[in-house]
Amino acid sequence: MATESKAPVQTDANTFTLRSVLVGPISEMSLLRQSLLFAELSYISYMPRGEAGTFANEMGLHEVRFYDRDGAQGYILGNEHDAVVVCRGTEPHDWNDIRADLDAVWAVGETVGRVHRGFKYEVDELWPRLEQALLNNERPVWFAGHSLGGAMAAICAGRCKLSHIASNPEGLFTYGAPRVGDGRYVNHVRMNYYRWVNNNDIVPRVPPRWMGYRHSGREIYLDNRGKIRNLKGWWRFRDQVRGFFKGLKRFRVDHFADHNLVGYIEAIWRAIEQDEPARDRENLAEVLQQRRASSVPYPHYVDHAQAKDHVAKAPKQG
Repeated sequence: MATESKAPVQTDANTFTLRSVLVGPISEMSLLRQSLLFAELSYISYMPRGEAGTFANEMGLHEVRFYDRDGAQGYILGNEHDAVVVCRGTEPHDWNDIRADLDAVWAVGETVGRVHRGFKYEVDELWPRLEQALLNNERPVWFAGHSLGGAMAAICAGRCKLSHIASNPEGLFTYGAPRVGDGRYVNHVRMNYYRWVNNNDIVPRVPPRWMGYRHSGREIYLDNRGKIRNLKGWWRFRDQVRGFFKGLKRFRVDHFADHNLVGYIEAIWRAIEQDEPARDRENLAEVLQQRRASSVPYPHYVDHAQAKDHVAKAPKQG
């Protein structure tokens, strides 16, 4: 399919166009731009290697390595400035992923405290390969993921911090990620952790607190209108009720609809539109269009459901 040089941005729940572009180190980007980048990288992590590589290359990440071990999957993406580890979220066709989500029994953490056994099992499969790949890395390393991928990224970032390798996690960004361990475990390793939660997204509420599970990091909450708000207690509850009834009017269950990664991406982009001068956005968009014009032809509108379906057909590494 031929690449179009100009195209309107898709803003519905299933499609969008990638907007992130790297022109220097990730550390020089604003927090919102970093958040958009890692959300979009988490999105393309659901794609097969070929398509993911095309989009990553357009963003400015020319190094693309895919790792798969018994269904635990992730990418290392990089350029001359940075390396990014992105863990792939739950695949509905993959029994190992489903088993990991459901296996909420405690396991002894590799440091202190207790950790979700299913998530730990996934990382036990994947981390040794990632650790080996990062052995000689001298660039800042970032971690990101959505859903199960966010839980895996959080555990991987902690292991990276404590590993014998020189790489240290520069930052961790998760979207709709579940709780991964008890208070001792999740707070044992300190790092720059930004945890995005979209209104009624059910996944960040599990496993439940009454089982002893806790979150860590800085929570960034999106209200029922997709705006960043610092709401706690009654005010958070009231906002979630509003979101729930708004969802019913659209014939959807908000607790599941709000877990859609596209919703996170579009909300972050709207925040950037309000925060950044229009000229800055136009300059970056022009750089991205130039990269697209010289890249391997692939459609730049990504269908969320289609990308999910393609994952099942992605080539596996032995």
